[in-house]
Amino acid sequence: MSKTEPSSGPLISARGLSKTFESLVAVDGIDFDVQRGEVFGFLGPNGAGKTSTMRMIGCTSPRTGGSLQVMGMDPATESAEIKARLGVVPQTDNLDIELTVRENLEMYARYFDVPKDIAKQRVDELIDFVQLGDKAVGKVEPLSGGMKRRLTIARALVNQPDLLLLDEPTTGLDPQARHLVWDRLYRLKQRGVTLVVTTHYMDEAEQLCDRLVVMDKAKIVAEGSPRELISRYSTREVLELRLSDEVRERSRHFLDGLAERVEWLPDRVLLYAGSGETVLTKITDSGIHPDSALVRRATLEDVFLTLTGRSLVE
Repeated sequence: MSKTEPSSGPLISARGLSKTFESLVAVDGIDFDVQRGEVFGFLGPNGAGKTSTMRMIGCTSPRTGGSLQVMGMDPATESAEIKARLGVVPQTDNLDIELTVRENLEMYARYFDVPKDIAKQRVDELIDFVQLGDKAVGKVEPLSGGMKRRLTIARALVNQPDLLLLDEPTTGLDPQARHLVWDRLYRLKQRGVTLVVTTHYMDEAEQLCDRLVVMDKAKIVAEGSPRELISRYSTREVLELRLSDEVRERSRHFLDGLAERVEWLPDRVLLYAGSGETVLTKITDSGIHPDSALVRRATLEDVFLTLTGRSLVE
């Protein structure tokens, strides 16, 4: 543990943190704390300021204003010390595709001056951890996207970091590969590693995060656990209707008064209520016949829609 790091308190603390690029405000005076051993998420659409925030935490982009402490240290003056205890999984895999899976990890171990005998044992353990044992001596280039992502996570763990930063860890992966990555990240959390994740996938944030902040247009607009945020900003259930243009126009006034909140999206209508089935019964009893109807539980997507008036992925 660094002599500058307090034995308790947040692992990361930001107050009034901001980042500007000439006239563009990428991060606009945000406050947040990340506690030890938790999975903390930044949820928001592309361009919300998530990656800019991660780059400031990771000491690859200087802050414009405010204060930032990472493991008790200031990224502006102690970046080398922070990076030595940090693991980073960037948004785009930047593996050396000409090397083998094992060589990618061994090369990274040398970068952190891990002794050779310790590095060999650690690389073996990491290859097993990310389930790439049968690919260890093969080149990286032919690996699937999911395998490359798992290798990038393994590489970020070579220095046994206290803090792991993951920027959009499952973008572009198929559902099976995403769930494999989620499983590995959950196991890291069980080992006590602190994870900071950015994502625009609502299900990913709900699956992984103990706490998260919702970002929109460079600001934090809400903070809490996924369950707290859904409880605070949405009803228990949501009724999704798809209507023909003619039915949509004819039923607009009736539907608007039928639920706690009604959102008219281009492709569907969302009705927020304690019981979606009750609302659906009233709709069908009135003679309105939707093309399709789905009752589901509320999600973080609904929270984002409430807070910003638009969908998370547009």
